[in-house]
Amino acid sequence: MIDPVLGSRLQFALTTIVHIIFPVMSMGLAPFLVYFTWKDIRTGKPIYEQLRRFWTRIFAVSFVVGTVTGIVLEFEFGTNFAAFSTTAGELFGGPLALEGMMAFMLEATFLGIFVFGRERVGNALYMVSAVAVGLGTWLSAVWILIANSWMQTPRGYELATENGQTIVHLVDPIAAYANPRFPWMFVHMQNAAVESVALFMAGLGAYFVFRHHVWGYSVENIGFWETTLKIGLLALLVTAPLQVLHGDLYARHVFETQPQKFAAMEAVWETDSYVPEYIVAFPTSIQDLLDPRAKDIFGIGIPGGASWLASGGDPQATIQGLEEFGGPQPPVAIVFWAFRIMVALGFWFILLAVWGGYRWWRGELLEDDLLHKALMVSTPLGILAVELGWVVTEVGRQPWVIQDVLRTSDGVSPGLTAAEATITLAGFAVVYLGLLALYTYVVVRIIRAGPPDVDGPELDGPAETPTSEVQADD
Repeated sequence: MIDPVLGSRLQFALTTIVHIIFPVMSMGLAPFLVYFTWKDIRTGKPIYEQLRRFWTRIFAVSFVVGTVTGIVLEFEFGTNFAAFSTTAGELFGGPLALEGMMAFMLEATFLGIFVFGRERVGNALYMVSAVAVGLGTWLSAVWILIANSWMQTPRGYELATENGQTIVHLVDPIAAYANPRFPWMFVHMQNAAVESVALFMAGLGAYFVFRHHVWGYSVENIGFWETTLKIGLLALLVTAPLQVLHGDLYARHVFETQPQKFAAMEAVWETDSYVPEYIVAFPTSIQDLLDPRAKDIFGIGIPGGASWLASGGDPQATIQGLEEFGGPQPPVAIVFWAFRIMVALGFWFILLAVWGGYRWWRGELLEDDLLHKALMVSTPLGILAVELGWVVTEVGRQPWVIQDVLRTSDGVSPGLTAAEATITLAGFAVVYLGLLALYTYVVVRIIRAGPPDVDGPELDGPAETPTSEVQADD
């Protein structure tokens, strides 16, 4: 049987890792769908109707499965983390309630019009429904990230004792909800979602373009897939560099507000200055893999790079080592390697974007089979990078569930037994992995069915897609 604390953490991690896939897809698709709807109404070109209808199907499936898997997460605050809910419920419950009442209801109300109402309402109302669905999707992220960011940098509260229980009283809602971590998390998360969908679009388009232009197979609606590839590349050219630049600033903020997490990200155990930043690192032994220490890692590093990153420009800056912090340490190996892989993926996405943009500019985008293969392999990597980012965020905060206020071990439900934790973990693993498999099956069916038929000229010819306006030859 698993210890209740470990079992609860594993169960919440499992449900979150599976659940986050669906909000990433829906949040990332939202701005694309608003654009496709606007272009469909404004130009009446069949390509935009096809794009809107095809990606709306995937959005709707993501929304439904995301709703099912997300509601369970909120129940886990009561079943597995009742002590945390008792302590922080006054502050934590507000954003979660607003997410349901404001964001989810807005999205759910207009989603019916957006999915089923194109022939039943006018252009203006249909455009409003597209914007409302997209706005609701992003508002959900606002309230969820407000709650999570407060756990990272708690503000606007005071501790009080009621019936022998220490609880958090909300005394300054503005300070609490506009805490210093929120803008960093929101920009990074939303840009990551759009980047992930851009990679998904580019990889999917590359697959069909590769089959048609490289292997010579006949592919229906090839113009649709060429346009999908180009739209994905355009979005990637914007989001990939922004994610890396913003991530650099975000890491500096983490150093200032959560120095223990930053030390775990860099595997710095002893306080030191002129600490290198290992862009590429390899474990040379099992010990290095399970217990990484920056000084012992074999890799390619920038001398003083970690110090420069932490301080904002001083390569001689001092980084406080993990040994300086009292109490348990975060699982350094998980944080360190997850951070390394996430950063490597970020630079890979920039390379893909520049590579694709250059080949497009040269007029060789549709024939570059190596680029097509790279994009196909990278199709799910945006979501993987998001998963790794959340691993760094949440595991790096340990042993705290609320930074410097409440330890995770003290937030678990006191009456939870080892048997209950083990059985529910196994059950959740079966159900959630089953839902993920079902979601994958449905999305694959949608992709195989291809874009819907629309009235208008055939879209089987090559698509011309200038940077200023994505369009296909009619």
